[in-house]
Amino acid sequence: MTKKKSHIIIIILVVVILSSLTLLYKTISDMNSVPQSFNNILLQTGKPRIADRYGKILNTSYENSWNNRDVVELYDVPDLLIKSFIISEDSRYFKHTGIDWTARLAAIYINIKNLEYVRGASTITEQVVRLINKRPRTIWSKWIEGWEARSLEKSFSKSEILKFYLNQVPYASNRRGIVQAARYYFDRDLDTLTKKEMLALVVLVRAPSRLDLYDDSGKVDKSIQRLTKKLIDNDTLTDNDYSIINSEVLKISRPSPAISAPHFTEYVKLSGRSEQNQSDNIITTLDGRIQQTVQLLLDNTLRNIEPKRVHNSAVLVADHSTGEILSWVVGSRYDKSVPGSFIDAVTVPRQPGSALKPFLYALALEKGWTASTIIDDAPLSELVGNGLHSYRNYSRTFYGPVTLRQALANSLNIPAVKTLQFIGDLEFINVLRNLGFEGLKNSPEFYGDGLSLGNGEVSLFQLVQAYCALANRGILKELTPYIEAYNGPRKRIFSEESTSIISNILSDPDARSLEFGTNSI
Repeated sequence: MTKKKSHIIIIILVVVILSSLTLLYKTISDMNSVPQSFNNILLQTGKPRIADRYGKILNTSYENSWNNRDVVELYDVPDLLIKSFIISEDSRYFKHTGIDWTARLAAIYINIKNLEYVRGASTITEQVVRLINKRPRTIWSKWIEGWEARSLEKSFSKSEILKFYLNQVPYASNRRGIVQAARYYFDRDLDTLTKKEMLALVVLVRAPSRLDLYDDSGKVDKSIQRLTKKLIDNDTLTDNDYSIINSEVLKISRPSPAISAPHFTEYVKLSGRSEQNQSDNIITTLDGRIQQTVQLLLDNTLRNIEPKRVHNSAVLVADHSTGEILSWVVGSRYDKSVPGSFIDAVTVPRQPGSALKPFLYALALEKGWTASTIIDDAPLSELVGNGLHSYRNYSRTFYGPVTLRQALANSLNIPAVKTLQFIGDLEFINVLRNLGFEGLKNSPEFYGDGLSLGNGEVSLFQLVQAYCALANRGILKELTPYIEAYNGPRKRIFSEESTSIISNILSDPDARSLEFGTNSI
C-alpha cells in the first residue's frame, strides 16, 4: 500500500469517526428526556370538568392537548380492537424494542422503488413519542424519534405504552383516543361496537385529517376490507367474519347534544373553585333538564318576537329556599348574526324599570303602611336638572286615590314616586344594597325619585337573588352554583309579615285589573 493510499484511508477514517461523533452528539442533544410517568403528562392540561347536579358535563371541550378524562384501561378494551391496532399499525410490537428495523428497511426499499413516500414504518412506540414530543415531519425527526422510542421502552412496559396510545391517538374533530372516537361516530361505548365499527376506529387513525366517516365512508370501507384480509391471514378473523363485515353498512350516529350552559360555566370558572379542583369534576347546582327546556322556550320566544327587533334575553332560575341556581340561559347564545349575543345578559347591568317596586312597597310596609293605605294617583311634575319632568303611568291614565295593593299590582308610577318620598331615597338605596344590588354605588341625589321607577342599573342575577329574599320570608341568601350545605350569610331584610303581603299582592289578579284587565298573568 502506498503512502498516498494510506493517507487517504486515514482521512476517510477520520471523517467517518468525526461524522459518527457529530451524529452521536447531535442525536443526544436533540433527544428529549423520557417522561417520569404518563400521568404527569396528562396532568399538564388537567382542567376540571364542570357538571350539572346529575353529573352531565357542561364544558366539554376537545381542544385540549390530551385526553385526560375519557380514558379506558386495557382490560376494558375489546380484544379484537387491540389485536387489530397492533396488526394494522405495528405487527411486531411485542418483539421490537422501540424501533422495528425490519419494517423500516422494508419501508425504505419500497419508498426508493416507488420514488415517493409510500410507507413510514413507525412503531406504536414511535407514534407515542411523536405525540409527546411534537416535531416537524422530517427524516431527522424520525431518526430522533426512533432512539427516543428505545428509551421510552426501557422506562415503560409495552402495556403502559399501548394504553397511552389507545387513549391519546388523534381522530378527526379534535377527538383523542378510541373512547371519544366511538362516541363521536357511533354514540356508543367500546363494548357495544360491532366488528366493523371497531375496524373503522383502527383505519381512521392512519389519516385523521383526511379520513372521516362524516365526510366519506367509502374510503374507510376499502381500508376496512384490506385490514379484514390481514386479520384473516393472521387467524384473528374468519372468512365468515369477512362476509358479515363486508355486508354491514356503517351507521353513523351523532352524539346527543351536550347541555349548553357556556355563561354559567364561565361564572363557575371565575368563582375560583375550578382552580382549586384541578383533577376532579365540579358538580354544580344546574339542572340540565331545566336548562335545555328553558333554552328551547326562550329561543322560540325570541323567534316569535323577532319582528319587534328583540334579539337579546336571559332567564335565571333559582331555588329560593336553598339559593341554588337551577338554570342560566341566554337567548341567541354565541350567534354571530345577533348583535351582543356573546354578552351574558344574566350579569350585565341594565335599568330594571318597575322590577324594584316590590322592594319599595315592602319597605313602606315596614315603616307602617298597610296594603290598604291610600296613595293619590294624580298628575305630578318635578324639577329634574334644568327642566320639568312630568310623571305618568304606562297607560297615561290617572286613577286618583288607590290603595297600596292597587298601586303595586298595577305598577303605577306616580304612587311609586310618592312612596319613595315617604320612605326617603337614602333608606331605600341602602336596603337595595343590602339585597345585593352592588352596582347602585352613586349617591341618592344621582338617581333622584327615578330610583323608584328603575333608573339605576342592576343585573338579572341581582334581581333574582333579591326576589328570592321576598320568597324566603325576607331572608337573603346569596345565590350559589355549588351543591353543598348553605353556609353563606343570612340577612333579614324584611319582616315575614311584609313579604307575605307583597307576595299576596303580586298573586292577586283582581288587584291588577286597572292596568292589565281581569285575565292577566
